[in-house]
Amino acid sequence: MDQSERRSYLEQVLIGGLEKRKVVIVDYDPGWVARFEVESDRVRRALGAAALRVEHVGSTAVPGLAAKPIIDLVVTVADMENEDLVVPGLESAGYELRVREPGHLMFRTVERDVHVHVWADSDREVSRVLRFRDRLRESPADLAAYERLKRQLATREWADGNEYADAKGPLIEAILAKVGYESGRGSTELT
Repeated sequence: MDQSERRSYLEQVLIGGLEKRKVVIVDYDPGWVARFEVESDRVRRALGAAALRVEHVGSTAVPGLAAKPIIDLVVTVADMENEDLVVPGLESAGYELRVREPGHLMFRTVERDVHVHVWADSDREVSRVLRFRDRLRESPADLAAYERLKRQLATREWADGNEYADAKGPLIEAILAKVGYESGRGSTELT
């Protein structure tokens, strides 16, 4: 997908449109684990049995990795066709719907410091995101390469946070290829 097509796609799936925000990378904070636990409990209370899994993903889920201070959660459900099982519960818990794309919803806090990604439990993107997290936890070399790239990219100005995420794509795919994972579609605004 070229830049024009990507921008058009984002304008369709981003609720509230593109957002220009400075990318700030901070050193790893062990408190991110406790924050994940708080948000995980909040999501589980909001969704009940509809939440099959709640996982801490993204850079804040990797000990020692510098990151944007945004906690990313992956929540899996049995069926993404019925948004009524997800949207009202997460909105009543204080999360705002930010992304609606086929098979994927992303909510965030008003403070924009928590992202909740919802996929069907069987969606390939779930295993892709978890495998990438696990690879960074297992490989100091890949962790270091990813952190270097993130810090370098954070020095640039981005028209939208998704441009920053897209710029990390080639390295993410190279790291996943090391563990035999084929190129995937990637996630909108996954830190």
